[in-house]
Amino acid sequence: MADIRVQRDTTTYNAVISACEKASEWESALELFRMMADSLVERHTITYGAVVSAFEKGGEWVRAIKLLCDMAAGDVERNAITYNAAVSACEKGGE
Repeated sequence: MADIRVQRDTTTYNAVISACEKASEWESALELFRMMADSLVERHTITYGAVVSAFEKGGEWVRAIKLLCDMAAGDVERNAITYNAAVSACEKGGE
């Protein structure tokens, strides 16, 4: 079998983080998000949105709001998807 290597770029990380979100694996999504920073891989709106959505699915509303604030502090564009995921996380958390 051929040795297959996957390029570790923003698109690849985003796809894996989104898969974690769909599997309700917010811890794995967060770990990948941190790995991106450690590897100096660019994180953008889609990346943050996928992690916020993972937090929402996991009922981690405090983490979702914190990450939304981090986006603002880091001058990362927020959009309807990230805001809706954060609001939904708060709703599920009873806040």
